[in-house]
Amino acid sequence: MHWLPVGMALLVALAIIAIGTQYVVSPRTATRSFGLPLPEDGANIAWWLRLKGVRDIASGLTVLAFMAWGVPRGVGIILLVEAIIPVGDMLVILAAKGSTKSAFGMHGLTAVLMVLAAIPMMIGAS
Repeated sequence: MHWLPVGMALLVALAIIAIGTQYVVSPRTATRSFGLPLPEDGANIAWWLRLKGVRDIASGLTVLAFMAWGVPRGVGIILLVEAIIPVGDMLVILAAKGSTKSAFGMHGLTAVLMVLAAIPMMIGAS
């Protein structure tokens, strides 16, 4: 069962890096799929949206760094802690009466996958 949590961790890390890259390259396009209405127009909005992309890329690279370091328990702990991010995104979207489909289908599912990958890595099953 070693390959399943490692594969899930790798998938999550690469996906969040890809999403972060999209926010850096094309922030307005990336924001459309998030689940909240687009921010109001302004000269600096794209720069504020790019900040999210930089943080997403760093989150994914943190998981990859620990995977490369060969510390499954550390990867599990990082995934568990970083699962707070999609849970927070989901709760913000729901509180703002945004897209429940995005809230649960994208952010909630991401959090569940992260926790499911984290647990076996933390308890040594991987």
